[in-house]
Amino acid sequence: MARIANTKVLIIDIYPIFIKGLISILETGNRLSVIGSASNCSDALRIAEKEKPRLVILEIRLGRENGMDIITKLKSLNPEVTILVISTQDERFYSERVLRLGARGYILKTEPVDVVMEAINTVLDGKIYLSENERERIFQAMTEDSSRGVKDWASSLQTLSNRELQVFSLIGKGHGTIEIAARLNLSTKTIDSHKDHIKLKLHCNTAQELRQQAIEWINNPEKT
Repeated sequence: MARIANTKVLIIDIYPIFIKGLISILETGNRLSVIGSASNCSDALRIAEKEKPRLVILEIRLGRENGMDIITKLKSLNPEVTILVISTQDERFYSERVLRLGARGYILKTEPVDVVMEAINTVLDGKIYLSENERERIFQAMTEDSSRGVKDWASSLQTLSNRELQVFSLIGKGHGTIEIAARLNLSTKTIDSHKDHIKLKLHCNTAQELRQQAIEWINNPEKT
């Protein structure tokens, strides 16, 4: 689909200062029109149903909510909506996941304005946007050119479901089972089940080993 004038945009993010800055950038030239912003999934869906935005710019880290959960719901409301994730989360572990859910691109918030606009124009043109590094990583994984140790660890993380990756991330941030259950509105039994599955997939023998791997991943993602 080609870009159109006065494209309606919905921004989903928890930081007002980021939203304000992004609105200023997007509305320069009057081609993009921000019709609303939301900091949680329910408000975002309400606005999307009413305003029918052409483009949704989404941060998947939404406090207690997981922004990935809203992607399929937005697509159900309007299969033609274009979703671009602009996030602080490491693209190596989330870009493929959001694309599989229906997003059209993934870009880090640390990118300069011209790169962000390139990503927006790319997805509005009906194409997929990923950074050059991420495209190269995916290509290397497909051709098995990356080193075996790195590939094994990255591949193991890719086997985690979206919920398991969310639990793993919270473990790495020091949260215990009860706190994780409260944050995700799940039972402690369910969290323990997720932990057992994660241990199997990451080849951890004990809860302490799982916790250590999660902490190392959060504090030193470059090991992957």
